[in-house]
Amino acid sequence: MSNRPSKKRSSSARVQAASTAGQSSNRVWIIGLVAVVAVGAVIIFAIASSNTSGSGDNITGRKAAPQALVTKVTQVPANVITTVGAGSTLGLPKPINGKPIEVNGKPGVLYIGAEYCPYCATERWAMVNALSRFGTFSNLQITNSSTTDVDPGTKTWSFYKAGYTSDYIHFTGVETEDNNKAKLETPTAAQQQILATYDAAPYVAANSTGSIPFIYFNGEYLISGATYDVAVLQGKTWDQIATAMQDPTTAVAKGVIGAANGITAAICLTTKNQPSTVCSLPVIKSLQTQIKAQSSSASSSTGNSSTLNP
Repeated sequence: MSNRPSKKRSSSARVQAASTAGQSSNRVWIIGLVAVVAVGAVIIFAIASSNTSGSGDNITGRKAAPQALVTKVTQVPANVITTVGAGSTLGLPKPINGKPIEVNGKPGVLYIGAEYCPYCATERWAMVNALSRFGTFSNLQITNSSTTDVDPGTKTWSFYKAGYTSDYIHFTGVETEDNNKAKLETPTAAQQQILATYDAAPYVAANSTGSIPFIYFNGEYLISGATYDVAVLQGKTWDQIATAMQDPTTAVAKGVIGAANGITAAICLTTKNQPSTVCSLPVIKSLQTQIKAQSSSASSSTGNSSTLNP
């Protein structure tokens, strides 16, 4: 008789212990779930903050450009190109009487710049778009301008070791320094001579000698300095810039596509308006007229340029 109450108490204790263990297990599971959700929220917030602010995602050197980004920038719809026209360009390519740099019968386009340079960063967006109307890039990489220079960390592209094929032009891109201002590529003697001759008075303003970006269109036209305002790119990620390029009402599209249209018009003048699908657009014809109307002896510098480090 005396053992039965003891057994009842033992059975009750076991039930209570099991119940307590189950509650503890549930609490552990719930705490774990809350922790996972919290971590996920932090990660999502960090990604969202990075994508909207453009900060915290700067690159040292460069990395391969995502194909989706390349496609978005190189395939801007024709209606955007037409609607933007000259956009907010600060200056069109200027006529010069220079030395041709044809390769295999194709007019040459020479770019000399540097990855640290915020104005080169600005112009490359327009160049990638414009040059893709005449050919195809390979091995394009993304980078940003120096984080310690003016307009720090401007998102952009790099032509370092990039390939380019075209039936109409031959493009050469020279990036002299990386975004930490370390030596990267050295212009050939011929390229250096072109830079020294045509990136100086009377072709550019006397106080802008040696400015970059420098773009030389087969000895017929040149650009010295960025041709639109770098400020429109500030604080934006690569994808945000590429997306804004699709909308002709944005400041980015007016800058990038407007500059790209000017570059396109100059290239068309060197290719005798080939391909016609690109060069026969009324907006390009109009810009050609404006380019040719400029005096070849007028100084060419937008004021938006860096100078190559010695």
